[in-house]
Amino acid sequence: MTPRGIAGTGFPGSASNELDEPMGIFVNVNLDLYVADCGNDRVQLFQLGQLHGITVAGSGSAYATISLRCPSGIVLDAMKHLFIVDSSNNRIVGSSTNGFRCLVGCYGKGSQSNQLTIPFALSFDRFGNMFVIDNANDRIQKFQLLGEYHSPAFNQPQFCPTTKWNSNAITFADKSIVGKGPRNLFISTNNTIYVVNRETEQIIMWEEGSVNPTKHISGSLKFLYSLFVTSNGDIFISEGLTNVRVSRWSSKTGAFDTVINMISSCWGLFVDINENLYCSMLDYHQVVKGSLNDPVMTTSAVAGTKTQGSASNELDGPRGSFVDVNLDLYVADCGNDRVQLFQLGQLHGITVAGSRSAYATISLSCPSSIVLDAVKHLFIVDQSNDRIVGSSANGFRCLVGCYGKGSRSNQLSTPVALSFDRFGNMFVTDYANDRIQKFQLLESSCVLAFNQPKFCPKPVWNRNGIIIAKQTTLGSEPLAVFVNEKNSVYAINNEKKQVLVWHEDNIDPAMVIPTDFSNSSSLFVTSNGDIYIDNGEKNGLVKKWTSSTNTWSTVLFVYSSCKGLFLGTNDGLYCSMADHHHVAKRYLHDPVMTLTVVAGTGTAGSAANQLNRPHGIFVTWTFDLYVADCENDRVQHFQSGESDGITIAGRGSSNPTGTLSCPTGVTLDVQKYLFIIDSNSHRIVRLGPHGLQCVVGCHGGDPQLTQLSFPSSLSFDRSGNLFVTDTGNDRIQKFQYLKSSCNMSSVIQWANTTELTAKSQMYSQGCNQDNFYYDAFEVKVPESRYYTIWSSSNIDTYGYIYENSFDPLNPSDNLFEKDDDGAPNDQFKFEIPLYADTTYILVVTTYRPSTTGEIKINVLGLQNVTIKRLSE
Repeated sequence: MTPRGIAGTGFPGSASNELDEPMGIFVNVNLDLYVADCGNDRVQLFQLGQLHGITVAGSGSAYATISLRCPSGIVLDAMKHLFIVDSSNNRIVGSSTNGFRCLVGCYGKGSQSNQLTIPFALSFDRFGNMFVIDNANDRIQKFQLLGEYHSPAFNQPQFCPTTKWNSNAITFADKSIVGKGPRNLFISTNNTIYVVNRETEQIIMWEEGSVNPTKHISGSLKFLYSLFVTSNGDIFISEGLTNVRVSRWSSKTGAFDTVINMISSCWGLFVDINENLYCSMLDYHQVVKGSLNDPVMTTSAVAGTKTQGSASNELDGPRGSFVDVNLDLYVADCGNDRVQLFQLGQLHGITVAGSRSAYATISLSCPSSIVLDAVKHLFIVDQSNDRIVGSSANGFRCLVGCYGKGSRSNQLSTPVALSFDRFGNMFVTDYANDRIQKFQLLESSCVLAFNQPKFCPKPVWNRNGIIIAKQTTLGSEPLAVFVNEKNSVYAINNEKKQVLVWHEDNIDPAMVIPTDFSNSSSLFVTSNGDIYIDNGEKNGLVKKWTSSTNTWSTVLFVYSSCKGLFLGTNDGLYCSMADHHHVAKRYLHDPVMTLTVVAGTGTAGSAANQLNRPHGIFVTWTFDLYVADCENDRVQHFQSGESDGITIAGRGSSNPTGTLSCPTGVTLDVQKYLFIIDSNSHRIVRLGPHGLQCVVGCHGGDPQLTQLSFPSSLSFDRSGNLFVTDTGNDRIQKFQYLKSSCNMSSVIQWANTTELTAKSQMYSQGCNQDNFYYDAFEVKVPESRYYTIWSSSNIDTYGYIYENSFDPLNPSDNLFEKDDDGAPNDQFKFEIPLYADTTYILVVTTYRPSTTGEIKINVLGLQNVTIKRLSE
């Protein structure tokens, strides 16, 4: 049993292939390795066969996770959520669908029962109880799983990144019901709506589905500022001026009692899952909290110093607050035009939105309320900007009230608070308009028109394509293909002036839509079946076919053919104009068909702000633009609002990714890996973490089915199968995604040793006279998938893989792949897809001629791979 390194280089470091004092490890059923990288304050994931890790928690993570200090242990649950011993922070943290949070040891270093000191390892019993080695306290602690806890009383829906609400609201309640200037509202998890009428001094309730109020609660309520409802139906309200206090209406007794007398009105009230009550004191520039289980109800400051200011530990007129399940506090810091996050136990806040944020967020003017959804995205009442804004994986954007201050159904005037019902509809107190507005969730906004599958780390497609349509159906040189979310396939026959539609599993087109144009280069189909199609070369138009009326209309005037069309989630229609070397867009809701250039200068060039005959384009949810810059042999990435592009593939890329020759199509999968039509190289490539990898049209197999000729566009169906317009061959090809190749449960590693001696066979690798000793092996694989083959030796090795046969007199024939230094210490390493219908020849030799020595050949793959030695 000879050990070998699978993570780390043997030297301390923080690069992706390095570790610094690794401690605990965990290997999942896919043989992926998780390492608690103590010295780097992070957890690294090394996927099977990879020597470069991905930071999944802690310092250097590409995503917001959690801060770690010397993690020493790690465990995964059945859903692959992480549980980490955060040793120097004296706690255990964990992840869930809601992100990371502290689980136990959340009350600082110490020896009390709720504290830890330098914990080292953890483990679960079968009931979910957690056992922790509490190292410096010389004990093992058991933390019992709580079957129940005080779940939030309000709704926290989970929204997709493209979620939209109807911009025209329904007035749920007007002045006749809620009085003048309604401030706060609350919607419980059973969809009961609570609103305060400050004029009648009543709390008004609507049960789910009720149009009219179902209950009025009266009492000696003066100058009401805010309210909060707990899961048992108790209502907490803040009074001001004459009675500065927090009162509670009991759902059991139907009576009010005083919870605490305050020195200032609470402009925001919140009760967390541990039954702590938070009060935002606007006049004292502070947020305080007290436990509802404390009979004395002693309060302590959790944010602000009582002094007005903008430092990280100060507030200026705080309004609404929100406390998440981690007990982190978010404060709408009105006077500072920002939202502050105070993590548990911290008195210095982090600006997560608005003025002076360390990251690009959004401009705010007196935010007055804040809500988090199920995945911690922020929804903010931007009061003085008369709108509601929100964050998602794509950043911040305006959600409702985006048309200026006013009283129309799509406008707000000094909104104060918001709340969601359990369906995701948004309710807003529209203070200056004396009403409660309901903005309905548009469920269709989450339906993408196209497919973005999620693939495993090493995906493989059947290299033998299936011909979906030939020249007899498509005409000559088809250019465009689009597959929608229902797996309907759309293509253009320019010769017959037709749009062709195949529904799922149809052999012949189910629909033939006649057109009056014959030089279309691109098309885009929306989720409701409307078709946008290029008609720019001769007529200077982009046309829209409306599925509900079967009619054509003009949506864009252009002065060039659109080699690429794309409709963004903000209804921006993008056109890639090859003849004019730029990409332009028009917003469809703009009554004037105004074109705005978003990439390129109109002059051919290779500078960062220039393009040269751009073709296919792709626009993300964050409105980042990817352009297949054909004549520059590259793919450019233009971040939203930026005129200078970043070369992410091809000529001029800052990272060596491989070469491209006139890319004409580009798309992203759900993990943002790029798929590129490398047209003049007659192939499809994927830009992954290790550069460009050929996916389709590579080599080998049946030449009639595996080869492409000047492909022009591509699209995925929802299963991940790849559709390609094989333009030079007058056809559309479908390449099936081999999902079974992702199953790593049966992958094993084994080794074979060979020795090159003076008696071994020799051959010349080129025209020179140098001879090299070699050994050859026939390799057959039982299943098409990725395999890893590498050498271990004291000599500098070189590896070659051939398809079907190897001729030492013609070593360039049938060559499939070669490698010299893919592995450390001058060893070859292949990480490539091998196909079950092909016999491979592995030639093991050396970098320098006439070198002898022992070479160990390692293989990572399925158990029944056959390797037969061919050399005598």
